[in-house]
Amino acid sequence: MRRRGHPGAVAPGSRVLLTGWFAFLHGEATAGDVLALERVREVLRRAGVQHDVAWSPGFRPDGPSLTQVRPEDYSHLVFVCGPLHGPQLEELHRRFAHCVRIAVGTSVVDAACPAVTGFHRVVARDAPGTEPRPDLAARAPAAPDRPVAGVILTHGQHEYGARRLHARVAEEVTRWLSGRDCARLELETRLDVRDWRLCATPAQLEAVLARLDVVVTDRLHGMVLALRAGVPALAVDPVEGGAKVTAQARACGWPALVPAERLDAAALDRWWEWCTTSGRGAAQVIAEDFRRGTGGDGTEELLEALGAAGGERPHR
Repeated sequence: MRRRGHPGAVAPGSRVLLTGWFAFLHGEATAGDVLALERVREVLRRAGVQHDVAWSPGFRPDGPSLTQVRPEDYSHLVFVCGPLHGPQLEELHRRFAHCVRIAVGTSVVDAACPAVTGFHRVVARDAPGTEPRPDLAARAPAAPDRPVAGVILTHGQHEYGARRLHARVAEEVTRWLSGRDCARLELETRLDVRDWRLCATPAQLEAVLARLDVVVTDRLHGMVLALRAGVPALAVDPVEGGAKVTAQARACGWPALVPAERLDAAALDRWWEWCTTSGRGAAQVIAEDFRRGTGGDGTEELLEALGAAGGERPHR
């Protein structure tokens, strides 16, 4: 879509400011928007076009934000991805009135609204009367794989009374996780056939666990089910002095355990590195031991207590 007359191309020494809904204070940064931005940045870098990105302070506090940039420093403004509508865009046109303003990879709902007509050119991904284009995110440069971490935390277990450190453990673990460059997936071992957000069967949960790179958990079954799937578990015992998580790690021969009273970022970092490297092989060895039935798990004594082995009556 072409709008009013185009004042000119990017001249040597000029600078372009890239914006989008990810740049507005109350906007929204989606994965698709940011990937679309990376596609545009890749194209501009290859063409040797100097550019900056304005970010929402709510998403990237280190900026620069739209309020921090000086419009006079830029010859062009490019709005990337998303729908063209609303007062934020109209204000953008007013503030950067001297710039050549271009929208790319955007959706046009009403071609006559000021948010659209304020651009010198609109390269829409979809607009009335035009053929749609593939979204810019589809051809964004590929990034290296990131580990996928399942996170299974408990806030219960009140039976441990004053020894409970669950709240502090959850706070420290989640704060630490927010600084890791990984994909985080919150999981729950509780099953529910009525809530679509929860697994209804153990097999469904195991299908998710098997696709993870690591599980971070302060739950006994979070650790056991991860190891059963051959996935390393970074386990934290949330009970002061150690309780069932520590005992189970010992029973399984699993070393990646952090006691609540010694929980800090350094300990988590150390075991994270191990879990995401050689820990995978160690977890798979334990999973194979589980499948072979190596070692007793108490069922033998159950049969004895029931008198099913040797015909003895259960002890009272």
